[in-house]
Amino acid sequence: MIIRSIEFVTSAATKNQFIQDELPQIILSGRSNVGKSSFINAMLNNQKVARVSQTPGKTRLVNYIRINSQFYFVDLPGYGYAKVNHETLQAFKTRIETFLATSRSLRLAILLLDIRHMPTQDDMIMRNYLIGRGISILYVLTKLDKLSRSQALIQEKKIREHFGVDANERFITFSAKTKANRDLIWDMIESSLKSESEEIQSVGETVR
Repeated sequence: MIIRSIEFVTSAATKNQFIQDELPQIILSGRSNVGKSSFINAMLNNQKVARVSQTPGKTRLVNYIRINSQFYFVDLPGYGYAKVNHETLQAFKTRIETFLATSRSLRLAILLLDIRHMPTQDDMIMRNYLIGRGISILYVLTKLDKLSRSQALIQEKKIREHFGVDANERFITFSAKTKANRDLIWDMIESSLKSESEEIQSVGETVR
């Protein structure tokens, strides 16, 4: 993927503020401390797109980043952070659920997981919700540089088993520090965007 333009479009809190144009949307989801901002900056080769905070839980709105004027990265609020009050946690939950239930043009969900730890109940809930909405999932295991190669292989196997997924589901390890597998993730994103355009073209040809 050649990044020609990056535009932070808006932060949305309510259904009426969610962008509903026809551009494809790539969802970025994960726990508050999974390294989502670092992932965005590494993928876009720009350290200023997403603010990397030492305090988890700072992403509280749905943030839209338009790339090449062709599609969006949609950064969802981080979930599972304990040091916020119940009302804030409920607001996060409602915001995410409303976005997934009402937004159009959702092409792919990138579910970020810290490779050093087993998925939490919140991760499982998010995964099941995405599956229930019929949204394709790419699992990205972050912080690869924190483990040795053998440790990473063992952890990936354990995480797959924990989710009970088959070998066809897509898992990619990633490091924001070294940008390991960045190109592979872009290949997956481009494939999801290409599949959608091919589907539209196929429908058009059938109509003709």
